[in-house]
Amino acid sequence: MKAYLTRRYRFSASHRLHSPEMSAEENRAAYGKCNNPYGHGHNYFLEVTVSGQVAENTGMVCNLADLDGFVKAEIVEKFDLQNLNTMQEFADVVPTTENLCVTLYQILQRGFSQAHLEKIRVEETMMNSFEYAGGGKIRH
Repeated sequence: MKAYLTRRYRFSASHRLHSPEMSAEENRAAYGKCNNPYGHGHNYFLEVTVSGQVAENTGMVCNLADLDGFVKAEIVEKFDLQNLNTMQEFADVVPTTENLCVTLYQILQRGFSQAHLEKIRVEETMMNSFEYAGGGKIRH
């Protein structure tokens, strides 16, 4: 029996949406107030959905403590209270939430193997959320 498990995590980070390949006017037109030179912050919510066969001995898709430990160590502790613009993951890309979503998915896909990673969802605000289920790459 295949089942799906979704866990929710929270971290806070700041960013400035600005592309060095565009002029100041183009950046303001594309990113509006998010192009503020001082940046701005968000309280992000990350939802991780994994799937797999329900183990007969545990009745679970995966060990929740292992999933929580991995996400805490590899994502929450790494990204919490950071300026995304200064992180290596965004050295060559604008740290939009779309690009953040892809980056977080790639971290999970590379490191968590107890269950199949179906998708992730990153909620930036009450009005904005982004989902990614693989198959693409970060756009510059």
